[in-house]
Amino acid sequence: MSGALALDSMKDDVIVVGAGIVGLAAAFHLQAEGLRVRLVERGGVAEGASMGNAGAFAFTDILPLASPGILRRAPRWLLDPLGPLSLPPRYLPHLAPWLIRFWRASLPDRHARSILAQSALMRLAAEAMGAMVQEAGLSGRVRHEGNLQLYESEAELAAALPGWRLREAEGIAFEHVRGERLAALQPGLSPRFPVGTFTPHWKSVDDPYHFALALFDVVMSRGATISHGEVVVIETGEEGVRVRLADGGALSAGHAVLAAGAWSRPLAKALGNAVPLETERGYNTTLPPGAFELRRQLTFGGHGFVVTPLATGIRVGGAVELGGLKAPPNYARAEAMLNKAATFLPGLKTTGGTQWMGFRPSLPDTLPVIGRSKASSRVIYAFGHGHLGLTQSAGTGRLVADLVTGRPPSTPLEPFRPDRF
Repeated sequence: MSGALALDSMKDDVIVVGAGIVGLAAAFHLQAEGLRVRLVERGGVAEGASMGNAGAFAFTDILPLASPGILRRAPRWLLDPLGPLSLPPRYLPHLAPWLIRFWRASLPDRHARSILAQSALMRLAAEAMGAMVQEAGLSGRVRHEGNLQLYESEAELAAALPGWRLREAEGIAFEHVRGERLAALQPGLSPRFPVGTFTPHWKSVDDPYHFALALFDVVMSRGATISHGEVVVIETGEEGVRVRLADGGALSAGHAVLAAGAWSRPLAKALGNAVPLETERGYNTTLPPGAFELRRQLTFGGHGFVVTPLATGIRVGGAVELGGLKAPPNYARAEAMLNKAATFLPGLKTTGGTQWMGFRPSLPDTLPVIGRSKASSRVIYAFGHGHLGLTQSAGTGRLVADLVTGRPPSTPLEPFRPDRF
């Protein structure tokens, strides 16, 4: 919609559509600019992907999923319906355009550009998260235990070495470990994993849902408001924006930020940006505290899942199921990962767990969309972070504040522009 909107009763400077971790971080940074913020959330605060993720600040995770070797590995994974990657046959016709873009993103030159962009965003994200955690009083929720990536053979490690060399070029610290050093980092591992790589600067939170709720409390204490409802359209005009809700209500502000995660695609399309956003359905099981003596997050990369120590228990989850928003959960995927974890960690108590499935907003090149909409510079996009929403939330929030205030962005936004596909 073009033309002026009637905004005489406007009470908010910015409406943030989505109260997940990215929307909350954007609200925090906008408030730091002295702006009045309203959150609009279709469900409960942080009850989407922010609720059940692995809880990691994966600042070292700079390698896109779309890589030159991925298409060689994918067929083997796809033969296992409960393996690391699942493409339900009924969904393939819908998914085909996304898969073509994914293949293009895996070409060597595009892959290299994605790594450079991801590395730059990760540097900003790490700095911005440290500042946000400190200012918001959340330091006690952050753990500094590192991550241990595990391999079933020296050959598997050798195959991963090119990726580690790319990380080394970005200044990321790591250590390949074996024998007593490996056992000291994580006692009780199955002997099928003789070697691992330890990244000491990997951080995590005590519980991602509780971390997000704590940030929400800070944002609300600083004067934010929240409205609950499903946004059906964002209208734009010369003086501001109007956000219309499914119940017929409408909210007005000077700017809007679209941070609705997996539900962002139709709203962006109505604003003129056909962003190829897809949905990765992630699964996990959270076991009770004490289920295993877990010293740090463990990554079983060859099997597509992680095991994370949380204050609320031990979370076993991951994998990729590109299946959209509508199909019912297939919790056999969560059970398959839990069964593997019990084999990899003898002594793991697998009873009493809680299963979960969430929707990750995924783009073919593993980079989020951060930038202004085609319809109006008053609408800012901040979605599509895939597995890295928690990790990149503070950095994205700072970039959103840059865009709203009109100052130069803290890192170049060209690789993240909405029309790059």
